[in-house]
Amino acid sequence: MAYSEWRIAYRTPRNTQYEIRNTKYASCEASRITYHAINQMNDLQQVLRRFNFTPKKSLGQNFLFDPVILDRIVAAGEVTANDVVLEIGPGAGSLTRCLSESAKEVIAVELDDRLIPILQYTLADHPNVKIVHGDILEIKTSEVFKTSEVSTSEVYKVIANIPYYLTSAIIRHLLESKTKPSLIVLTVQREVAERLCAKPPEMSVLAVSVQVYGEPRIVGKIPASAFYPKPDVESAIVRIDLFKELPFTNYDDSEKFFSMVKAGFSQKRKKLKNALASGLKINMEEVEEMLSKAGIDSNRRAETLTVEEWKKINPFPLFPLFSPHLYTRHDTRPGSTPQCGT
Repeated sequence: MAYSEWRIAYRTPRNTQYEIRNTKYASCEASRITYHAINQMNDLQQVLRRFNFTPKKSLGQNFLFDPVILDRIVAAGEVTANDVVLEIGPGAGSLTRCLSESAKEVIAVELDDRLIPILQYTLADHPNVKIVHGDILEIKTSEVFKTSEVSTSEVYKVIANIPYYLTSAIIRHLLESKTKPSLIVLTVQREVAERLCAKPPEMSVLAVSVQVYGEPRIVGKIPASAFYPKPDVESAIVRIDLFKELPFTNYDDSEKFFSMVKAGFSQKRKKLKNALASGLKINMEEVEEMLSKAGIDSNRRAETLTVEEWKKINPFPLFPLFSPHLYTRHDTRPGSTPQCGT
């Protein structure tokens, strides 16, 4: 089969509603490997062999090939002909091709230089795709759009099958960028997806960090058999709709807020007042007064607080500047400890 026919004619109807209403049935349906999916996997393997490419586990390279799942991801993003889509980690271009058929333009950022010639080959007949070689964590969004015909003033969406070990870092990078997307659709480890969407009393630093910027929800589940090579974990499709009103007016406020949240979760199973006093290096009386003004019982635990309650806590008058050690960006590159489960 010529690679121009790699994206085979078989397609599932794209529903206008992105949410899978019967997730139990959807999960069962997705668990079956269809004849067309087998063709897709064989074609993918053929292309990788042609370029003598072997996926690296250290880079989290698990390529999604199932056409049913690919269409669900595009549907989850409600991609239209007016949309500009930023894709992170396009791999061999399976999802990129699907996105380009619906979007105005797709900007695909790939770190692995071995994949660039493969992408140029598989996407040769898709002129609305721009391939950028680089590390998304080191690139500002405004720099990404310099390679595009669109401007950063246009609303864009992020839709991607990302390396799972970089989940937390990528989400934080996108949410903190000056030019934020209107929505984010990602394939992530199912356990991490559940943590992203958690509610009290199961909150975490990750859940608060995402939910302060937008509303996350799980819109589908993906079996390991939909990837090549198969990952060791089950996956899910997560959609994050960002709030139009920004939670912070400047970067300093953002730093202080997340330093406080991290301090609150720094000591599991301990009362909030103890964790904050220890993590923020302030005395107990000040912490109790701070929580009292916010209407929060100081004997509660961090996991039980909603995002709105965290936003009510105002520690800024007590310490205008936090100690540098309270908030640092962790190295989440291969060989380091993944941060997506924090």
